[in-house]
Amino acid sequence: MPSPERAAHKTSLPDLRTIVRRERFLGLTLATCLLVLLFEDWVFSGLDNPFHLVPVMAWLFFVVLATAIGVVRHAEALSERLGEPFGTLVLTLSITGIEVMSITAVMLHGENNPALVRDTLFSVVMIIMGGMVGISLLLGAFRHWELTFNLQGANAYLGVIIPLAAFSLILPDLTLSTAGPTLSPLQKVMVGAMPAGLYIVFLLIQTGRHRGYFAQPTDEAEDEETHEGSGAPALFHVLLLFSYIIPVVFLVEQFARPVDYVIETLGAPATIGGILMAILVTTPEGIGGVRAAMNRRLQSSVNIFLGSVLATIGLTVPIMLVISSLLGLDLELGLEPADTLLLVLILSVSFVTFSSGRTHVLQGAVHFLIFIAFLILSYSG
Repeated sequence: MPSPERAAHKTSLPDLRTIVRRERFLGLTLATCLLVLLFEDWVFSGLDNPFHLVPVMAWLFFVVLATAIGVVRHAEALSERLGEPFGTLVLTLSITGIEVMSITAVMLHGENNPALVRDTLFSVVMIIMGGMVGISLLLGAFRHWELTFNLQGANAYLGVIIPLAAFSLILPDLTLSTAGPTLSPLQKVMVGAMPAGLYIVFLLIQTGRHRGYFAQPTDEAEDEETHEGSGAPALFHVLLLFSYIIPVVFLVEQFARPVDYVIETLGAPATIGGILMAILVTTPEGIGGVRAAMNRRLQSSVNIFLGSVLATIGLTVPIMLVISSLLGLDLELGLEPADTLLLVLILSVSFVTFSSGRTHVLQGAVHFLIFIAFLILSYSG
């Protein structure tokens, strides 16, 4: 049991110099926001010049990614105080909140992109369940041979993700009441209410009577690396969490402007916008998930990755359906045939991977190769 002195140290506020050093990227983010606000015409007026376009895109991408990592860092600090499964729940909800607000901001900016929500949702599923799960299983297996997780928790995630993904991304292609990959008003109500309702029920079992389903089932977690916490109280991390979230949403909207230019003027695939947005919002938590797998805590990786996919579908779909209906915007959710095949494939492989309670290197290789196929098909069609 920790001593009173150590407990007091854990909740003491760091000195100003330490705070400035740790939050230096927040200063960079705020400076970038101020620069865009004051010199907007200069920043975005020369996009037809590659020597101006590339640095602007690279700089905004770097700043948004660094800011999102700051969000994850403070969400993880809160998660250490809350424990599982509340910890990963804070993390996934923070990232999903950024995603929802960013998509809304981009949809309200410039020309309406009816497929943006679909492309972002699909990209999140493929990047997380293909690339990030694959990398985590590969690196974890190379280091520990086999990794264990709680089978009941993984099954609970997949049992909700699979039907929600089918209703949100496949059903619109099969309905006959409207033209194209869209839904009628009644179908929108059904597709919007179902993810929200199931996600609420899932949260009740995750934080209530079945919390044990989402905890590491063995003593392997005792071998994990230990890290010294920041020593700051929870309120400090909550305030900085929102301090990072607000500017990152603004910068994502600005980042969409050169991306739109590349898509519309240079003829790049339209899915690039959704893929880039998905990378921005998933990479920071992906780092945490890979780190957990390397430390032999695969259950934390499962909670982060599958929880993020579930939160993305369970929250983004109903919110965006409501927003698009209120604003009179078109919303295309149905996938193209090749993307539908990839979605069914990654969900099926995930069901097999998380059906035994143990994972090994072959499963990681399969997930990662499906992710590579997704990238190739996204570019070549």
